[in-house]
Amino acid sequence: MTARRQRGGRPRDSRVDDKILRTTRELIDEVGYPALTVDQIAARAGVGKAAIYRRYASKAELAFAATMYDQQPPPLAGTGSLHGDLLSLVRAFHIRMAAPAARQLAPALISEIAVNPELETRFQDTFLAAEQAAFAEIIEQAVARGELAGTVDPAMAHLLLLGSLASALYIIKLPVDDAMVTDLVTAAAAGITALADRRHSDPARANEPR
Repeated sequence: MTARRQRGGRPRDSRVDDKILRTTRELIDEVGYPALTVDQIAARAGVGKAAIYRRYASKAELAFAATMYDQQPPPLAGTGSLHGDLLSLVRAFHIRMAAPAARQLAPALISEIAVNPELETRFQDTFLAAEQAAFAEIIEQAVARGELAGTVDPAMAHLLLLGSLASALYIIKLPVDDAMVTDLVTAAAAGITALADRRHSDPARANEPR
C-alpha cells in the first residue's frame, strides 16, 4: 500500500486520497465550485469529513489540488534545453489551468487566500513551493549545461511564466492557445538568460539572495 503524509505527519492511504480528489472533480463538474460542500464530497467518497480535513485545510485547497494539481506538479521533461524544458512544463500547466473547473475555481481561491492567512501560508508552502522547485531544477540543469551564465531566482522564473499565464487566463481572460504559450516561454527564456548574464557580469549582485 502506498502511503503519503497527511497534515499531522502520519501516513495516509493513497487510495483514499485518490477517491477524495476524483470525487471532488466530479462534483465540481456537476454542481460547480460555489455549491460544492465538504459534506457532499465525504458522502460520495464514502469517507468521514475528518479524513478530508486531515489532508486539506479548506474546501478551496482541496478543490485546487483536485482540479489543477492532483498533489504533484508535472514531471520535468528533460529536453536538453532551457526553452524546451520550460515549454514542456508550461504546456502541462496550461492544460490544467485552462480547464473549465480551474477557470471557475481560481477566482474563488484568490478571494479566499486574500482573507485567510492560514490558507495563504499553506498555498505558499505546498503548491507554490512545488512549482518553484520545478523551475529551480530547470534552471540548475541549464546552468550545468552552460546554457546560463549563473543561477536565477526560481521565484522570478515562476512569476514570468506561470504568473503571466494565470493573469492571461483568469484576469485578462485571453484565449490562450499553444502559440501564445510558446511566445510566453520564448520571452521568459530570454529574460531568464538576461538576468543570469547580469548577475554573472555584476560582482555586486553575485551575493544577492537567489
